[in-house]
Amino acid sequence: MEYFDLEDPFTSLKEHQSDTISALFSSESDHMPSQNYLQCLKTSDFYVSFRQEAISLILQAQYSCNLDPYTPYLAVNYMDRFISRQDIPQGNPWVLRLLVIACISLAAKMKEIHFSSSNFQREEGFIFDAPAIQRMELLILDALNWRMRSVTPFSFICFFISLFELKDPPLTQALKDRASNIIFQAHEINLLEFKPSVLAASALLLASHELSPLQFPSVETSILSCEYVNKESLLKCFNATQDMVVNQISESIVDTVSSSSTRTPLSVLDCHCTKAESESTTSTMAATAMAEKREIKRRKLNDFCSESTRVQISQIQPFG
Repeated sequence: MEYFDLEDPFTSLKEHQSDTISALFSSESDHMPSQNYLQCLKTSDFYVSFRQEAISLILQAQYSCNLDPYTPYLAVNYMDRFISRQDIPQGNPWVLRLLVIACISLAAKMKEIHFSSSNFQREEGFIFDAPAIQRMELLILDALNWRMRSVTPFSFICFFISLFELKDPPLTQALKDRASNIIFQAHEINLLEFKPSVLAASALLLASHELSPLQFPSVETSILSCEYVNKESLLKCFNATQDMVVNQISESIVDTVSSSSTRTPLSVLDCHCTKAESESTTSTMAATAMAEKREIKRRKLNDFCSESTRVQISQIQPFG
């Protein structure tokens, strides 16, 4: 496969920059999960847990196999698009693992990055032979109509940055890096409904708000004046992205405190009685409340949904 750059998915249109931008915005919906899949994630415990476990395995591969972050992001994109067009049989745990391996393998091939599926499988305690993995890859390719040069939020970052006309290269790079990090973390279900361009614009706005508040008004004006941007969708996505970042920070603080000592949480708090104690306690309580709210919501999701498709995973057996 030809090398694929997530920031430049349409290399054949390089000579016609205006056509490239127009093509990106006009085709981005073709690289998103179906609306039926989004509804499934709102109404089915099975699909929610399946996706969470799959993403967890993909991210584990990033660290254990030393992959660049773009490869697992592309793998998650393939996985979401595949599941949205393919029935996932329940009661077969091997399906999830085989799908993860195949998605990572395809993403690595597109990025021309070495990925040893055998090494990763040994670490995770499961094994599939090469023919089984190849058959799953073909199922994915067929379900995605061979559209593997995915249009992702990274495809739009440079375009939006060019609208700012910033004259500070270090700040420009910092905004790009921070926006990219936000996108890497954006695996929340409620963010799947937004087009890649909208998520990219939201990430840049949030990065600007964090790193350069004085520049934020001009950045906001530049993005909102773009003819391709839906302002209502952008506002909704920006709020959802901001909530995601705040939640992750809160959860990270709670995890750090919980793992920093074998003592009880109360004794840990007692050892840190400073003027910031009230703020810390409030953050912990807020994070706990949000976790409880998510758990109550998950318990209410008891319906299952399916979608008829052309190909069936049942055609593949776990061990070739």
